[in-house]
Amino acid sequence: MKVAVIGATGQLGSALVSALQEVGFEAVALGHDQLEVTDAGGVASMLGQVVPDVVFNTAAFHRVDACEDDPKLAFEVNALGALHVARACREVGARCVYVSTDYVFDGAKAEPYLEDDLPNPVNVYGASKLAGEHLVLQTCPDALVVRVASLFGGRGARGKGSNFVLTVLDRARRGEPLRVVDDVRMSPTYTPDAAAAMVELVRRGASGVFHVVNKGACTWYEFAARVLELAGLEVPVEPVPQEAYPTRARRPRNSVLSTAKLEARGLRLPPWEDALRRYLASLSSRA
Repeated sequence: MKVAVIGATGQLGSALVSALQEVGFEAVALGHDQLEVTDAGGVASMLGQVVPDVVFNTAAFHRVDACEDDPKLAFEVNALGALHVARACREVGARCVYVSTDYVFDGAKAEPYLEDDLPNPVNVYGASKLAGEHLVLQTCPDALVVRVASLFGGRGARGKGSNFVLTVLDRARRGEPLRVVDDVRMSPTYTPDAAAAMVELVRRGASGVFHVVNKGACTWYEFAARVLELAGLEVPVEPVPQEAYPTRARRPRNSVLSTAKLEARGLRLPPWEDALRRYLASLSSRA
């Protein structure tokens, strides 16, 4: 099977390339330099040349606050870009897999969000990704939409230059004070675990919307404290309310995603703490 990965240089995209190769699929890595999703003609031309069986679209404008400043670009990349990819997939007969986000929800629910809970994004990023979901599913009814959250893995996100774990480690080692939000709950997700589950969903012919995150949930403060503990860094970290860090974009107070639907398919990602241990071990081995 030939599988194209759009956004292949990113945190999740690079993990997908590795996961595909591990199961013997031919992975065609398409980074930002090879393919710009906002260019409809370029997308159609590239996929017409590659003629893949499956396309993973991980490309995104995911700097949440920057999306508030440039909503036009956010929708061009996250919604119209997704539409361009979906249309090209339909033309070449490829399965379309679109990566979405926990930020399609408003955070008002106390329990983990299910796939069929009503989305209600509170920021431009979430709204643009939700629009992308609708456009992909309308264009390719057999498409797979995968919502992920709070990703960590590799050397960080291409557009952000890092990830939360790396940022915490860097600041702790430089002796900078650590103050981390303790009233926002989420689902930390290790990119190799998410990528392996996404590849398996494709192998099983899954379609529709699935939440793919590591088991369990925590606040950002709890996550940071665990990072420091597992890294053996005795650095104090202060829990603070969300209001202590005003941001241009609102964040949902609770964006924990339920994986019950995924587990009903016999797929279960390891707990996030186990994933964090493996990630830290991988960083140590590469140091």
